[in-house]
Amino acid sequence: MTTEAIGTRSTPIGARTAVLAYLAVSGVVLLLMMLFGATMRLAQAQWISLDPTWFYIILTMHGAGMVGIAGLSGAAVMWYFVGRYVPVSTAVFLANLGFFLVGAVLILGSGFIGGFAAAWTFLFPLPAHSGSLWSINAAACYLFGLISIGVGFLLLHLDIVRGILSVYGGLGAGLGFKQGFGLAPEDTGPPPAVAASTMVAIVNIVGIVFGAAILVMSLVNLYVPSFTFNALVAKNMIYLFGHIFINATIYMAVIAVYEILPRYTHRAWKTNWAFYLAWVMSTLMVLTVYPHHLLMDFAMPTWALVAGQIISWLSGLPVLLVTAFGALTNTYRSGLKWDAASGLVFLGVAGWAIGVIPAILDGTIAINSVMHNTQWVPGHFHTYLLLGMIAMMLGFMTWLGGAKSPLGLAPVGFWLYLVGGSIFVLAFLSAGSASVPRRYAVHLQAWLPYDEIGSIGACLAIAGVAILVVRFLAGLRSAAAGGDDSVR
Repeated sequence: MTTEAIGTRSTPIGARTAVLAYLAVSGVVLLLMMLFGATMRLAQAQWISLDPTWFYIILTMHGAGMVGIAGLSGAAVMWYFVGRYVPVSTAVFLANLGFFLVGAVLILGSGFIGGFAAAWTFLFPLPAHSGSLWSINAAACYLFGLISIGVGFLLLHLDIVRGILSVYGGLGAGLGFKQGFGLAPEDTGPPPAVAASTMVAIVNIVGIVFGAAILVMSLVNLYVPSFTFNALVAKNMIYLFGHIFINATIYMAVIAVYEILPRYTHRAWKTNWAFYLAWVMSTLMVLTVYPHHLLMDFAMPTWALVAGQIISWLSGLPVLLVTAFGALTNTYRSGLKWDAASGLVFLGVAGWAIGVIPAILDGTIAINSVMHNTQWVPGHFHTYLLLGMIAMMLGFMTWLGGAKSPLGLAPVGFWLYLVGGSIFVLAFLSAGSASVPRRYAVHLQAWLPYDEIGSIGACLAIAGVAILVVRFLAGLRSAAAGGDDSVR
């Protein structure tokens, strides 16, 4: 059976402009965060000099910033397409952008002015115990920044839930629950964009609530030190929130694959019971997979660690498999004319699939005990984020805004990004397999070749992304007034 991939609702000019504003902010901040990352790699390679104090500030800003911008750009993809099937509010969408910008300013100020460097995870009780490296107010500024971003996303997801309920009557219907279990005809299921948006709303609302709770508790602890709580419970809440949020960015961005590829192939995206069952299963597993981040915490209950390992083997597979198979069947012998936009969204599926392999390995207890504190970890998540989620977002950006850009350099940007990104992540994975530790500001001589190769890859990837982003920004005015249903 098939579900028509192209929505029936048109996108108002105001809503289109709002999406372009999201993408403009996302592109600029993405480049800034990539420069932060390259700075750390260059410092580790000893090609530039960077004080270790500043290394950890940049590490914190890079981690929080990349997670945030992945969420913001993913939300732009999701909102743009789900709005073609259900009513959504442009005012709420813009409010989320406002909350994000306020949060971003607070977070950057906490680091570059206040010196906050506790990593994006802000593990209790570290924010309140800095060894005089940052003040209580700097830590509070960081936590308030995260809260601001969380409030914006919570409003956005609630508004999307409102729209889904108004059309489908329930979240189960929006997810395709009955179709997934054979309780309703396959051709009555929701479009892929709606199923994905429903899943993201469910998991992110849960994650944001847990995140808000631990953020508020941490804030109280900063100013009332006698108010304490169990550090292991706090870590569970943080990783539940963090893992859900960063995984949800991929599930938001993958909507670009479902919606853009059919415009090139002129084939509707095929859906069936397996497609809907995959989204139902992923909803449950994304909520429960986070314990694989705590496999080295000996105080964790054994059953939780075993469950985390088993679910981590399975959690990324259902949606990934139906998406990868769907992308192959949708493009096979379709006669589509490849360009940068279609190539990027297709690359996103490949990067996501490849990145899952080292992630599954690291989610195995026996391997995790050896590899977890090595560069294998940033290697796997940079693979499915840099070459997966970000590729999908850049594909959407290029498709939506690049048609009338005065800069015809998209293919150059694509290949620089692909080659540089591949070198970058392979350097991380290779270093991890050689037990090079992560989060070290200063590296031993034997580790420098990995750092040097990674630095070269980072610079090439940044050059590619810069071309794509500048090209998008150069065509913004035309894109704001242009149509959006034609192949770019």
